[in-house]
Amino acid sequence: MKIEFIDSLSAISAAAWNAVAGTDYPFTRHEFLYALEQSGAADADSGWQPLHALIKRDGELIAVMPLYLKYHSYGEYVFDWAWADAYQRYGRRYYPKLLGAIPFTPATGPRLCVLAGEDSALIAAQLIAALRKKIDSTDISSLHILFPNALAGESFAQAGMSERWGAQYHWFNRGYSNFDDFLATFASRKRKNLRKERERVIEQDITITVLDGEQIGAAEWKLFHHFYELTYAKRSGHGGYLNAEFFRRIGAALPQHIVMTLAYWRGEAIGGALYFRDSTTLYGRYWGCVREFDFLHFEACYYQGIEYCIRHQLAHFDPGAQGEHKIQRGFEPIKTLSYHWLKDKNFRHAIDDFLLREQPTITEHIAAAAELLPFKQTQNDN
Repeated sequence: MKIEFIDSLSAISAAAWNAVAGTDYPFTRHEFLYALEQSGAADADSGWQPLHALIKRDGELIAVMPLYLKYHSYGEYVFDWAWADAYQRYGRRYYPKLLGAIPFTPATGPRLCVLAGEDSALIAAQLIAALRKKIDSTDISSLHILFPNALAGESFAQAGMSERWGAQYHWFNRGYSNFDDFLATFASRKRKNLRKERERVIEQDITITVLDGEQIGAAEWKLFHHFYELTYAKRSGHGGYLNAEFFRRIGAALPQHIVMTLAYWRGEAIGGALYFRDSTTLYGRYWGCVREFDFLHFEACYYQGIEYCIRHQLAHFDPGAQGEHKIQRGFEPIKTLSYHWLKDKNFRHAIDDFLLREQPTITEHIAAAAELLPFKQTQNDN
């Protein structure tokens, strides 16, 4: 087995990469990752230097993994700023670090992509061993793998990486026939509150249009990018991680994976949300608006997404990281995973201890959040 590293996806064709990574989950597709690179969102200048792994046997590609040399911790959604600060206080360098993740995308899914029929655990063990050897011989401080699915996570843990837990809030389709069918599972007061939110959007003379990728043209992409930039500027003082070139590229390359909602007020486009999808899951990713309206964010980003899942019989809606306000709207708390290995033994032992002490807190949070879900507690609560 031979492991190679490439500093650009231009070094491998989309057909060869996708033959291993698959074409259902959008975020490991060559087209998505290459759009990030070519648009400048994830390249050396942005602090996301590609260093993707290609695993071959007898010249045949059997596994791939998106990897980046990171020179900061922005755009990851698993927060290690305190670790970096501890390194600095002890006169050590935390950056660069090696990151197995999808830039700006805290969506659980495959990270090490393995050709069907191959031994995933064996390949993971050999890859992690090779990455640790690479780290030992360079100034890279550590290895981090973010938001892998549980099966892959087991392989990373067996390979000696430390497991970290987090929490998100996801929606699950339990065979609902329409949105009212979903609402029928709510306790009466919670159901009335949500209906009032949706009614308030209509009362403000707002209409929502839902577009699948083939229906999204240059004008819609221009509008959405404008909304996205404005919202980032208001929230964080910059125009966001992604530029118009990224959206143009994914719109052309991946229309089958894209859903967009656009909100109109008296005929004027005033906001929108962008989703990705695969055969089972809708992923809520980006949002923006030119002015604020009551509950518009919830309608465009959550309720329209739920309706889309029901209409298209998708099993799962991952609306993105954070946001405890999602709980009262029927999004259930789940555990997320990340894996970490630090070269410095002293820091590794300290962080391993922190991760173990953090786990009960995550467990308690998930349990407490589940108690706040709006669903009926008994059959008589209607």
